[in-house]
Amino acid sequence: MKAVYISEPGGPEVLEVREVEAPVPGPGEVLIDVVAAGLNRADVQQRRGFYPPPPGASEIPGLEVSGRIAGFGTGVTKPFSLGDKVVALLAGGGYAQQVAVPAEQVLRLPDGVDLVTAASLPEVAATVYSNLVMTAQLQAGETVLIHGATGGIGTMAIQLAKAYGAKVATTAGTDEKVSTAKAFLGADIAINYAEEDFPESLRRQNGGKGADVILDVVGAKYLKQNVEALAEYGRLVVIGLQGGTKGELDLGELLRKRAAVVATALRPRPVAEKGAILNEVRDHVWPMVADGRIQPLVAKTFPLDQVIAAHEYFDSGDHVGKVLLVM
Repeated sequence: MKAVYISEPGGPEVLEVREVEAPVPGPGEVLIDVVAAGLNRADVQQRRGFYPPPPGASEIPGLEVSGRIAGFGTGVTKPFSLGDKVVALLAGGGYAQQVAVPAEQVLRLPDGVDLVTAASLPEVAATVYSNLVMTAQLQAGETVLIHGATGGIGTMAIQLAKAYGAKVATTAGTDEKVSTAKAFLGADIAINYAEEDFPESLRRQNGGKGADVILDVVGAKYLKQNVEALAEYGRLVVIGLQGGTKGELDLGELLRKRAAVVATALRPRPVAEKGAILNEVRDHVWPMVADGRIQPLVAKTFPLDQVIAAHEYFDSGDHVGKVLLVM
């Protein structure tokens, strides 16, 4: 089969398409003929040498795919059949024509979504739902601040939070993306972080109140401002480190606000935890996709052989929604 490998840490040019042996499903695993794979920030960090796969995971990048069931290892208890259309959450291996994955990390498609578009869903749906709902306990009427409005995480988080009845504020780096966040994605407040201090702007546009929940992909660079932007009893959930790993935390401000800072990662979690999250996604997010409250957004698709161009486009930051590789 064809698969993508990282020849050395670096830019998109280090990605190579190679002919390799197809995977064999182990106990409890299913084999999937991949139709499409989603690009994620974690893939870029892995390409740059900053985010190696967890122990035992494939060195092939790619954390989510859509496709058809092509085979079974021993002991699979989920009721799948050959040819079933599915999506899967992976620890690695998605940029390939086939992948073997624990059956717990596989779901049938939500109603009304085609097989290519479906590849845009598993990683962002699992990440956003597990952090906004399961970890932060977002409630209707609360204000949530989402950084990175127009990326895969941002576009899903805005829609999910709106579906839960939250007031949604978000940040973006250009006026065009700010307009997209409000007019196209439905954000109530959108802030150009390049031109405004986002904690001050949030309070000014939110009746003097900060955010009850903040979903942050930036990390250290935003730590001080995020704590400033929290409301009383606010919850800051850090899920990415694009802006560094070490920052100064004002514990006094956290104490005054009775606020919390939580950091989570999806990729290294045990199979059972990922399976539990996906079951929640199936029960609570898939119905929202099926009835249109959440729309999967695909910015552009690329053939597998054009993986370098796909990463160049992803790195440009011009996309609204997901970038996909199509086998």
